Amino acid sequence: MNPRDLLAQLVSIDSVNPDLVPGGNGEHEIAGFITTWFRAHDFDVHRLERRPGRPSLVAVRKGTGGGKSLMLNGHVDTVGLAGYDGDPLRPHVENGRMFGRGTFDMKGGIAAMMVAAARATERPLRGDVIVACVADEEHGSFGTEEVLEHFTADAAIVTEPSHLEVTLAHKGFVWFDVEVEGRAAHGSRPELGIDAITKAGQFLVALERLGQDLHEGPRHHLLGTGTVHASLISGGEEASTYPSACRITLERRTVPGESPQQTEDELRTILDHLTATVPDFKAELTRGLARDPFEADPEAEIVRTLIANLGEPPVIRAEPFWTDCALLDRAGIPCLLFGVDGAGAHAATEYVDLASLDRLTEVLTGTITDFCR
Repeated sequence: MNPRDLLAQLVSIDSVNPDLVPGGNGEHEIAGFITTWFRAHDFDVHRLERRPGRPSLVAVRKGTGGGKSLMLNGHVDTVGLAGYDGDPLRPHVENGRMFGRGTFDMKGGIAAMMVAAARATERPLRGDVIVACVADEEHGSFGTEEVLEHFTADAAIVTEPSHLEVTLAHKGFVWFDVEVEGRAAHGSRPELGIDAITKAGQFLVALERLGQDLHEGPRHHLLGTGTVHASLISGGEEASTYPSACRITLERRTVPGESPQQTEDELRTILDHLTATVPDFKAELTRGLARDPFEADPEAEIVRTLIANLGEPPVIRAEPFWTDCALLDRAGIPCLLFGVDGAGAHAATEYVDLASLDRLTEVLTGTITDFCR
């Protein structure tokens, strides 16, 4: 059970998320490989596949009873292969690094938690060991959502890459669409037309001001402040026509203590002010996907157990991006994030530091043993 060899096998399997890249291979092929591997190591394997072709796997080694259960969680989907420098599905090792799509984000974490779970359960443990290899984290995280409808645990570790630093918080996000209404008319008839695009400009100026206010406002001790930015804009039909509509998509990144409703209220306050002060301004706000921020209890047993297995003073960190930790936490499962070192997530070159892969496997093995014993 060598995590390096297992990682090379996982990387060679195309698992591009088809919601990100139309026609992507998805998780079905890698799920078959992982199923065979876990069954060979005497785990019960449960396949969850509400969306056909997009399975998540949960491998379970039942304990003897009376111990705490631990879930290891990681996603098997990757971003696209186009534009990768070299063959993204042919992993190669150079100067202590393994290169290939997913080595860092996050098949390195998958390989480590698989091997660690198998090693830790070579001798009976009292608590259950649960390994969730989930679909779709790179897009909508329906994989972990589906897993949590069927499984729970006393604690969890998400093995997203963290450079072997203990990650106890990350930001959330909320997406919004703002549809600014105008009135179509020929460009020669300004008395009839209302320019939705210039009206939208008023909102964009106010949005930038909101971002500045957030930057100057209260700060989270690990994550700093929330942020907001415009992501997409579209409007107009042709050069000689006043545009009847302009749509802006924006993202609000949140820190612990900020809720989706709070961020919606911020934007409604801005739109209400513009409606009251800008002639002919009219807009509709629609909230889209929302994901909560995450913050772990630093005194939780799983945090203390993992830090004890590090054997050295930990580096505590937080991430600006979102992870499935927030879903686990919302489900009442104390958790943290801890993973490999490396670089190149979503980039043209991606690699994992192999020494960190070995170290992650070692720390996870000890943490499983201590927590479930």
